[in-house]
Amino acid sequence: MKSNSDTMRIPLNTSRWYDRLLAAFIFYTRLPLWRLYRPKEDSFRGVNEFWPLTGWLTGGLTAAVIYLAAKQVPYPAAVVLAMATRALLTGAIHEDGLRRFFDSMTCRTATPNQILARMKSHIAGTFGVVSLVLYELALFATLCSMTPFMAAITIMAADPYAKMVAGQLTMMMPHVRTEEEIQNSLVFRRMPTSAGIGLAAQGLLPLAAYIYIIMCNGMDWQMIVFSPCLVMYGLYILISRQLHGYTIECCGAAFLLIELTFCLTAAAIA
Repeated sequence: MKSNSDTMRIPLNTSRWYDRLLAAFIFYTRLPLWRLYRPKEDSFRGVNEFWPLTGWLTGGLTAAVIYLAAKQVPYPAAVVLAMATRALLTGAIHEDGLRRFFDSMTCRTATPNQILARMKSHIAGTFGVVSLVLYELALFATLCSMTPFMAAITIMAADPYAKMVAGQLTMMMPHVRTEEEIQNSLVFRRMPTSAGIGLAAQGLLPLAAYIYIIMCNGMDWQMIVFSPCLVMYGLYILISRQLHGYTIECCGAAFLLIELTFCLTAAAIA
């Protein structure tokens, strides 16, 4: 008889890499790429392998809006416009995950099944709404505290780096699967070693360019890089104890909180 750990194991990807690449941009953004080419359904189980790469697009566009719009409108308005642009581009998929995460995880006495049921509920609770509002205010205030150039390069590096760090959840614990997710092929598969290396490269390349720029301006980079990892570890402990596995919503919430930590640390040092 198979153990629980064996039943939770998900096989490696068998789909082609370019199908998974396109599926990642279809899943994590609202770009109508599916009109040009529709990858196989199995490809969507490997979208987490290219999650940081989608951050090159979302982070880059957000940075461009901040920097260019600040030349035409008041800086706070440029930041709001940039945040709205990213939310529209992603369909606010990560913000929805943050709201569901706080709605479910704030009940300490709930069982894993109850937490999962609350996480899948479409009804927004008080904790979820408040956490989402506080997150948006914190990100807005953080970006406004920087110069337009500093805010632009920070969000450009923070987006893919935070997705790379949050993506470690998919390798550190099993996916808490539901029948609805299985039917819709939304269960992430375990990454092979090559995909893990690619995931790291996608998140670290923009970070390396960012570190070079801030070092030229006399800023220390160590805490900017390591403080998000501490937040990630804390989230891992919480999710592991409360849910005994991750969900797609957990990944989205972890990404936003890790990215916010990155930006807050950068703003404090700057």
